[in-house]
Amino acid sequence: MVALYAPADRPERFAKALQAGADAVIVDLEDAVAASRKDAARAALTDFAACWEECREADGGDAPAVQVRVNARGSRAHDADLAAVAALPPEFGVRLPKTQSGADVAAFRAVLPGRQAHALLESALSIERAFEIAGSGVASIAAGEADLRAELGIPAGPAGEAGLAWPRSRIINAAAAAGLPAPLMAVYAHVRDVDGLAASCRAGRALGFAGRTAVHPRQIEVIRRVFTPDAAELARAQGIVERVQAAARDGSGAFVLADGTFLDVAMLRAAERVLALGGHSTA
Repeated sequence: MVALYAPADRPERFAKALQAGADAVIVDLEDAVAASRKDAARAALTDFAACWEECREADGGDAPAVQVRVNARGSRAHDADLAAVAALPPEFGVRLPKTQSGADVAAFRAVLPGRQAHALLESALSIERAFEIAGSGVASIAAGEADLRAELGIPAGPAGEAGLAWPRSRIINAAAAAGLPAPLMAVYAHVRDVDGLAASCRAGRALGFAGRTAVHPRQIEVIRRVFTPDAAELARAQGIVERVQAAARDGSGAFVLADGTFLDVAMLRAAERVLALGGHSTA
């Protein structure tokens, strides 16, 4: 899963963002837009919605999912952002930056009931409250790592990867405990550092992330390659699922692979997740 950020005040980039090959596009009203451009960015959301509709029609009803990252609750722009989102297609979700508690989510849902919320956890306090936020009715949680690095004193770039391991794991665990999808990693800000991006993605996949957000189209291929299981992983996962299904059909109850590996429920779930990451059905 790859989600690409697109500044809301750059309508000339809307079509390119929708056609870049990402699974989702996050239209950004927050960090990517200067304070003097907030009104123009909100006004351009109508153009983005029209562009998305055109993309969907051209692709036979298929188009990337869309989220709008609004400004944080308590900021001067927040209420105006929510009012602008209310006029958008109901399929468009909202990315809530700097979510500190379940109360922030509840406040959003009171204004836009039924609209999907995706919470960004960007402070030490929000990481400590990860499970509370995950259980507050959001569709997903993720980390906003720039603010988190600053608060925790974690270096930027590859030097800070080790310091992010625990906050990242905390979010992954909270999402799983709340029954949410595995989170996406935060953006990798060094757009030209392809090797660093790949290494960071590999570390994130090992922790349990299911994909990543991107700030430039050139990052999409790298992220997708790292998070897509290779042929050997898919073959093993498919073998596990087929063996369990065969045992269930013949009533043997023998959940053992040819190499002698005993299968249990946890291994089956892991195999199903690998197949899902690779876009394969387990039905």
